[in-house]
Amino acid sequence: MTFYLPGAGGRRRRPGLVTPVMIMFLGVGAVGAGFAVAGPAEDTAPPVPETCTADAAQVVPADGTLLGVNLDWASETLEEHRTYLGHAPAVAVQFSDVPYDRATWEHTVSAVTQMKANGGVLLLTLEPHAGLAAMSDEVIATLAHDLREVNQQGVAVVLRFAHEMNGSWYAWGQQPTAYVETFRRVAAAVHDQAPGTAMMWAPNYGGGYPFTGGQFAALPGSADYAVLDTDGDGTVTMADDSYLPYFPGDDAVDWVGVSLYHWGNQRPWGNNEVPEDGKFLAMLTGTYVGTAGDDAAVPDFYTVYGVEHGHPVAVPETAAIYTPSRGGAAELDIKRAWWRQVFSPETHERFPQLKMVNWFEWDKYEIEIDDDVDWRAAGATDVRDAFVADLPSWLRYAEDVSTCEE
Repeated sequence: MTFYLPGAGGRRRRPGLVTPVMIMFLGVGAVGAGFAVAGPAEDTAPPVPETCTADAAQVVPADGTLLGVNLDWASETLEEHRTYLGHAPAVAVQFSDVPYDRATWEHTVSAVTQMKANGGVLLLTLEPHAGLAAMSDEVIATLAHDLREVNQQGVAVVLRFAHEMNGSWYAWGQQPTAYVETFRRVAAAVHDQAPGTAMMWAPNYGGGYPFTGGQFAALPGSADYAVLDTDGDGTVTMADDSYLPYFPGDDAVDWVGVSLYHWGNQRPWGNNEVPEDGKFLAMLTGTYVGTAGDDAAVPDFYTVYGVEHGHPVAVPETAAIYTPSRGGAAELDIKRAWWRQVFSPETHERFPQLKMVNWFEWDKYEIEIDDDVDWRAAGATDVRDAFVADLPSWLRYAEDVSTCEE
């Protein structure tokens, strides 16, 4: 059976189990005992005094889009990234396991320290690798308490809980009933206890659904499989809705998000190829048909969840693949073609509900292609300079984000 890497550019694996600045072991939700989660190094900028409690409602810009970063915290601080690019990112992405022990939570605390100095919003991605059953009432209560403490320091959080739940590669994947119930329990506690934290629902891009062959794929004959068979023909295929069975409800969801990547133009993935024109927006709207495949059956994520449901839309992670070991197109040509799609005038004019875009700023090994990939827009000097020169005026940075109650 084939295990799909999304046809037009969705899923990437978690940015890694790499050695952090301080070695801290994972808690109950560990991916392999004894590994460590990459934690942020301390920012050298002085901390901002505690002056307010963050208000999640103030994070969404009235106009424009927050520009953020998924940073390799083990090798770069927010201050260094800010200095190198000449702007303070409005959003910084942090990953953590859940349940977590106190040592693991300290990685998030370290990120919060940097956010206080930088400003902006923390996008906290929580991964329940021990399975959804591990999300007990006690675990959820601890999480809500910890998030409240973060908010009381003036740092707003967008909580991306159990992302890519429609995929078959995570322990929480393709379990729609249990997922919705768990998400709603987390959301209820967070909304009640941590008003500076918003909930983000973020499925994987639907190209390649149902991602046959993954370890956690729903099995034919199971109750989950029946729920996922949205067209009722007895088989789960790409013709079924890849998002709807997992949607927890408008009262539980504040943000919606889908990560969109350019992995190349065709199989085998990972080659250095300039993206096709219009690919980014086609993926966002479920209209991509091109060299990477026919994804016309994928729902229009933006219209359904951003317009019809009325939620701010995020692209929590995006980048274009550049594999240094391979020939083909030049790094700048690939990445510039992609960011010019992401930040095009059309994006701003036609998609006003797109309120957050975060660049995946990593240089790392990718198991999907068995090679090292440089995803960064701020790596090579010529790429960085071109990236900064192309950033449009409608992007919003940390200084544009008010997170405090007035």
